Amino acid sequence: MIRDFVLASWLGLAALSPALAQAQSQPLLPTPQRVLTLSAAASMDVPNDWLTLSFSTTREGTDASAVQSALRQALDAALAEARRVAKPGQVELRAGNLSVYPRYNPKGGINGWQGSTELTVEGRDMTVIAQLAPRISSMSIARVGYSLSREAREQVESEVGARAIERYKKRADEVTRQFGFNRWSLREVQLNTDAPMPPVPMMRAKTMAASAADEALPVEPGRGQVNAMVTGSIQME
Repeated sequence: MIRDFVLASWLGLAALSPALAQAQSQPLLPTPQRVLTLSAAASMDVPNDWLTLSFSTTREGTDASAVQSALRQALDAALAEARRVAKPGQVELRAGNLSVYPRYNPKGGINGWQGSTELTVEGRDMTVIAQLAPRISSMSIARVGYSLSREAREQVESEVGARAIERYKKRADEVTRQFGFNRWSLREVQLNTDAPMPPVPMMRAKTMAASAADEALPVEPGRGQVNAMVTGSIQME
């Protein structure tokens, strides 16, 4: 058995020897010289084309099933009204979570139940969505937000990204000359784009319900900003 172990060990070393010899024969890569890290950014202001309108309602009572049923009825009524104007890409609907949870008294016992549910209506057709708001009476407006649609964001991202790349190349030319070199080559680069969501204003449900009873929701989409950042390193030659 000892002879077999020695033989196996010798065969293993014999198999590794060519690999070790090849690794030792390969020259070490030189440490990069004249490498510089740069960054450049670009941004563009564009009109928001997407309206997000969230409705919510709460119910409470002594029976959990009754609270859940009341929430379901309020959500179904709102959905029925919203489905009349729903259209893919223009007016889209998304029902939120319907939750019911216990309400406790000071001694820790359950003395009732309360719950809430939400409905989100969003899309490009801001006029239709604004006119829908006063027709949904079973729920109140909770949040209103404006942003860029996915298609608009992707279109703008391409242009902003191109601007950032051109600025990066111009910056690389300038810095290379300032350091006394004639040209540069790109080693590695990253391009990141983003379109931050604008702040979503919180509105008091009672105030919105009262103001929306007789008129459509005022629409003021404003403008959003799309940003692009190029970061990378160059080899000056």
